[in-house]
Amino acid sequence: MVRKINHKSMGRSNLGWLRSLFHFSFAEYYNPNNTNFGRLRVINDDLVAPGTGFDLHPHHNMEIISYVINGQLTHGDSMGNKSTITRGHVQYMSAGTGVYHSEQNLGDDTLRFLQIWIIPDRSGYQPSYGDYRFDWDDRYNNWLHMVSGKDGQAPIKINQDVNIYALELDQNKEMTFSVGEGRQVYLVQVEGSSQVNAIELAERDALEIVGENILIIAAEKAHFVLLEMKIED
Repeated sequence: MVRKINHKSMGRSNLGWLRSLFHFSFAEYYNPNNTNFGRLRVINDDLVAPGTGFDLHPHHNMEIISYVINGQLTHGDSMGNKSTITRGHVQYMSAGTGVYHSEQNLGDDTLRFLQIWIIPDRSGYQPSYGDYRFDWDDRYNNWLHMVSGKDGQAPIKINQDVNIYALELDQNKEMTFSVGEGRQVYLVQVEGSSQVNAIELAERDALEIVGENILIIAAEKAHFVLLEMKIED
């Protein structure tokens, strides 16, 4: 089963300083038939104006991952962490029993990033934060394994059996991804356009994929984020 999610039909918000596409129900966008995909609860494709951002606010019992597409993202939190990441870098925070954090665009250009929330395997973890500055070239015509569960092999480990990969694919280049039995995939066309299992994808579109392997053909230079996880009963 493959289901396309056209970015034009996604939830959206425009607060002036923040323009967002919501892959799943979030904030003022609520669709009872679109609240999650397995343990994946949120993907927001956010555009943040320079000199603005999300002021200090709380979270708990959620694994929060930020993937920067353009611009710079500055994080601060109640644990004393402060860090700035840029294109292709990832920050991750286990909110656990509770943490306050802020996410700001202190740069001169618009910040675009994917805000990803994953439901943890249990409540009550001790809050934690980290970031990883991946080399951009490591995803060039290659699946870069960025995030895994605690027993996985990725450099970033979260409290859930979810794997996150990034890929930049040259025009007309093909790439496959095998989906294991009992597993499913959520694929985001971050930049560019492609054909995935004979389905045309434009920038910011997405696919839900269950029970099928994946064949991607890039129509132009294309950038993807892929989340792989178990199928929920």
